[in-house]
Amino acid sequence: MAQIELLFFSGCPHVPAAREQLRRALVELGLPLTWSEVDVNAPGVAESLRAYGSPTVLVDGRDVTGEAPEGGAACRVYFGSEVPGAPPMRSLIAALRPE
Repeated sequence: MAQIELLFFSGCPHVPAAREQLRRALVELGLPLTWSEVDVNAPGVAESLRAYGSPTVLVDGRDVTGEAPEGGAACRVYFGSEVPGAPPMRSLIAALRPE
């Protein structure tokens, strides 16, 4: 099973949409509705995770859209997504699909 992480910071209005999009992708693939959530502003969070915008979904440490971290501390926009502020379903499905 892949390690799935939802990175976010408190106050980002896109986090609920990203959670729902991730849930829908897991349901579509018949995978368990299990992931960890990381508040990138919490004490002890790795500096490498703080570099991502909010929300970001990582699967086995890789951003589902293939983007590199860009400095963090900003709400992320996903152009071309069917749900504003959430990763595109096609990106989630591709990253989560069992090999």
